[in-house]
Amino acid sequence: MAGGNHSSVTEFVLLGFTTLQELLFGIFFLIYITTLVGNLGMIVLIRTDPHLHTPMYFFLSHLSFLDVCYSSTITPKLLLGLLAERKVISFRGCLTQLFFYSVFITTEAFFLTIMAYDRCVAIHRPLRYLVVMSHRVCIHLVVGSYVAGSLNALVHTTALLQLSFCGPNVLKHFYCEIPPLLRLSCSVTWLNEVLMLSCAGFIIASFALAVLISYTLILLTVCSIRSAAGRHKAFFTCASHLTAVTLFCSSAAFLYLHPLSRRAEEERKTASIFYTVVTPMLNPFIYSLRNAEVRSALSRALRKAPSCVHCQCSPSN
Repeated sequence: MAGGNHSSVTEFVLLGFTTLQELLFGIFFLIYITTLVGNLGMIVLIRTDPHLHTPMYFFLSHLSFLDVCYSSTITPKLLLGLLAERKVISFRGCLTQLFFYSVFITTEAFFLTIMAYDRCVAIHRPLRYLVVMSHRVCIHLVVGSYVAGSLNALVHTTALLQLSFCGPNVLKHFYCEIPPLLRLSCSVTWLNEVLMLSCAGFIIASFALAVLISYTLILLTVCSIRSAAGRHKAFFTCASHLTAVTLFCSSAAFLYLHPLSRRAEEERKTASIFYTVVTPMLNPFIYSLRNAEVRSALSRALRKAPSCVHCQCSPSN
């Protein structure tokens, strides 16, 4: 325990879901497997297809990696809780889960912002795109996003370590999240609430503003394109990203800018399912079904697969 923490609580009971547990286990298990297959498949496809070796898909591969990471931070424990009679998580395990979840989810917000900027440069300044979004710049943006996400998580986790938890220890959620933990603390939590609302507000507002500016410039550029085919292509290049941004931003705003009242607990739990379990599964489908280049790369990969199997199975001369 850190200095200043005098907790008598050594574990938390994750209340989670108390009804239809077998049905929910089956649903969440299928969603998690789909999330892993979809996102890992997207990463492999982008890394192996030379046509997708561009800044846009470089960022998309990292977005898929983050979806796998933060889904894996939450869902396996959720699945175990649905099967176990005693749904507990240790104090250290709870804070560890919170830290890594915060790292990945905050980093994803920065990545979605970077991808909006990337699309803006590609459409608004196409001739300078590869100069502005050079490999070195892309690496710096990726590293900066992970560092910023880690710092944000470190701030909140350190602040929670200064609190005392004297009981009760029943967490009315299916994973460790800041608002439910604050309600269990026997310390004064106003600083933690200010940190949560200010950090979340700053990140979401900056994220929304950057996306708004990027898409305003994109819209102005698209409107100036004379060719209907050119406008159509530019629109569909951005449609998948805009869909992912809308899902992420609306869910995050509800979760972290919603009043911290007890009446909001069930609504927060429902929104958290969509935010932490469903959205990571949807992203690969959003980017593949609405993106002609990804669909073409997938078709090429599927055509190569049978020939590779045939080559391996055929006897050598």
